[in-house]
Amino acid sequence: MAFRQILAERLPFLRRYARALTGSQHSGDAYVRELLEAALQDEDLRAELVMGRVQLYRAFTRIWSNAHVELAYGGDVTAPEAGANSRLDRIPPEHRQALLLTTLEDFSEAEAAEVLDLQPEEVTALVIRAVEEIEAESACSVLIIEDEPLIAMQLEELVTDLGHTVAATATTRTSATEAFARLRPNLVLADIQLADASSGIDAVEDILAMASVPVIFITAYPERLLTGERPEPTYLVTKPFQEETVRATISQALFFGTTEPL
Repeated sequence: MAFRQILAERLPFLRRYARALTGSQHSGDAYVRELLEAALQDEDLRAELVMGRVQLYRAFTRIWSNAHVELAYGGDVTAPEAGANSRLDRIPPEHRQALLLTTLEDFSEAEAAEVLDLQPEEVTALVIRAVEEIEAESACSVLIIEDEPLIAMQLEELVTDLGHTVAATATTRTSATEAFARLRPNLVLADIQLADASSGIDAVEDILAMASVPVIFITAYPERLLTGERPEPTYLVTKPFQEETVRATISQALFFGTTEPL
C-alpha cells in the first residue's frame, strides 16, 4: 500500500491524539505537520511510518518530545488554550501520553510501552498516576445527547460514578438545545445521529452559540468529524467504546476546561 494511502487512513487518528495531548488543535496539528515534513526529507522515516500504528506514534513521540513546534508556527493563543497549557505543565508528559495511548487510541500496554520506549509495567503505573492527577477536578453537571436508551443509561452511570451529575438526557437536536439553555451544564456528551434524524453536530453548534463548554462526541461515525476540512473536535470517542476510554476522556475534557470543537 502506498505511503500516502496508509497515512490517509491513520492520520485523522494521530491528529486526534495530538490535539488531546496538547489541548489545542493548532498545536496538535503543528506537531503532526512537523512529522510529515520530516518524513518528506527522510526516506528511512517514511519507511518507518508505514510499518504500523506503533511505529507512527513512536515517531510522533520523538517529534513531540524534542520540539516546541507550536511556537514556530505562531498564532495567537486563546485564553482556554493558555489555561490548558498551564495545567498541562503541572502533569508530567509521560503520564498524559500513557493515559491517552491506552484509552483514546486503544493501544495495549505493551504497544504503548514500545511507543514510549518504556516497560509495560511502567506504562501501567503512569496511567494510574495520570488518572489520579486528572480526576482531582471538581464535580460538574453533564448533558448527554444520545438516542439509544441502553447507551444513554451506560453513560449516565459512568458520569455519576465519576462524581458528576447528569443534568439531562436528550434524544434530539431540539430537546438538547432546550435542555442546555435551561440547565447550563458544564460538559456535553453528544452522539451524531439522533432519534428524529436530526444531527448532534447541529445540536452542539447551537449549544456553543450559547456558551463555550467542553464537548465530547461519542459516535459510530467518526469520519463525519475527522474530515480535515474544518475545525474538528478535540474529544472524540468511537462506538463501540470502552468505559475506560470515556472516563479518561471526560477527565481530560474537564481538565482542559473549555474547547471549541466545531
